[in-house]
Amino acid sequence: MATVAARAAASKLADDVVIIDVSEQLVITDCFVIASASNERQVNAIVDEVEEKMRLAGYKPARREGTREGRWTLLDYVDVVVHIQHQDERNFYALDRLWRDCPTIAVDLDDLDDADADPAGDGT
Repeated sequence: MATVAARAAASKLADDVVIIDVSEQLVITDCFVIASASNERQVNAIVDEVEEKMRLAGYKPARREGTREGRWTLLDYVDVVVHIQHQDERNFYALDRLWRDCPTIAVDLDDLDDADADPAGDGT
């Protein structure tokens, strides 16, 4: 699920896409997907793409916050929480630094054409 979100964000040219495994630190979620963009319009485009690809893969957010402002949008899929931030917010709040002791999950963002054809990533 986190990989679907990360690849969707990267397909809209999100910067510094990372998946952080917070399962040992938090009981409310397993992973954070963090991505950023240089302007509000791109933040919103990334949010739209993540929601679309997640929907196609069968996931629906339990909660959405911050979509109106386009500065920091949070999409809560329970097991995965997606943070899409304007670069200024990412630098200021530094979620990467806050959770630096948690392991990251590698995701291949190089073959994004395959993600468009198969959003679930299961080969079907």
